[in-house]
Amino acid sequence: MSYDLMVFEKTKAPKTRKEFLEWYEKQTEWGEDHDYQTIHVSSPALQNWFLEMKETFPPMNGEYAPDFQLLAENEDLDRHVTDYSIGREIIYAAFSWSTAQEAYHLTKSLAIKHDVGFFDVSEYNGDIILPDGTKLK
Repeated sequence: MSYDLMVFEKTKAPKTRKEFLEWYEKQTEWGEDHDYQTIHVSSPALQNWFLEMKETFPPMNGEYAPDFQLLAENEDLDRHVTDYSIGREIIYAAFSWSTAQEAYHLTKSLAIKHDVGFFDVSEYNGDIILPDGTKLK
């Protein structure tokens, strides 16, 4: 079990909670024709979010994944390794529960900084926040 958050391209997401959740379900069917580890399929804003996020929460897989030897030698780095699923319009991130609070705050603050939306997937009725601070209802 993981602590899951998602960021999304604000220009592609619906503007009501009900429509957003339907769109989210469609996005997480993972039906796009790419490997979901390559950041270059995402919008520039999502790419920028990921490139900064990976400095604290490195990806488990893909070109930016840390060396497994390094992980074995660094317990703090190991608990920060995150499983990202990278789509064209979303990036879904599965964090360790031991980093949940840190992950929430960094994901949200970088979402605002890079002008992408934020969704707290793990929380029942989790926040869906647009970059301007608007919460979808």
